[in-house]
Amino acid sequence: MTAGQYPRLADVFSGLTAEIIALLREQNENDSLVDVVEDLPFYGVCTCSFTCTNLLTAPPGSSGAWIVRLERDGEDVIWLSLAPTGTTITAIEVLDGRDLGPASRRRSVPSVMISQAIAHE
Repeated sequence: MTAGQYPRLADVFSGLTAEIIALLREQNENDSLVDVVEDLPFYGVCTCSFTCTNLLTAPPGSSGAWIVRLERDGEDVIWLSLAPTGTTITAIEVLDGRDLGPASRRRSVPSVMISQAIAHE
């Protein structure tokens, strides 16, 4: 499957996408990652372990060693995993325990199921 066959992260998690953009701008208004967030594909929730809750924005196994820590009131709330180039986000980890809804549940999430979850929200 190509990235075009997956829904956009912004369509599945519009509030989270807006928050990531706002936090990136707060930390560095010239951050080039701001420009890629709106068009990130959503590949589903990582299934590498039972406790992993990463939202994949690239095929499984794509994450590199780079992490951007987004903070609110001095505490990390979101971690962005970056590709080795540092120019695109490969996974998102929400650290503050909020419920992101049905599309964030740990399982492989085909596009059809995501569309159905969005329609029922």
